[in-house]
Amino acid sequence: MKAMLKDKVVADSDDIVECGGYQYFPASSVRSEWLEKAEKTESDRACPHGVQFYDVVTDGTRHPRAAWSYEAPRPSMKQVEGRFGFLEDVEVR
Repeated sequence: MKAMLKDKVVADSDDIVECGGYQYFPASSVRSEWLEKAEKTESDRACPHGVQFYDVVTDGTRHPRAAWSYEAPRPSMKQVEGRFGFLEDVEVR
């Protein structure tokens, strides 16, 4: 599977974990140089799994909060530890 932002491949892997309707890519498959930590909101801080959102920045264009990972997933979400999910402008296919 690929996580695409227009014509850019943000992540590419066959090792995908599906959870809660989202596909999670291993961190090693993600173009981390395009990710910038987003400021945590009150809702983020309340997340029991320690969610961290990231802006995806390519070619000078910022796509706010388009990626996320869980910093301290509880047992029910352990399968996505060390992985990234994508939202907004990033299409997973």
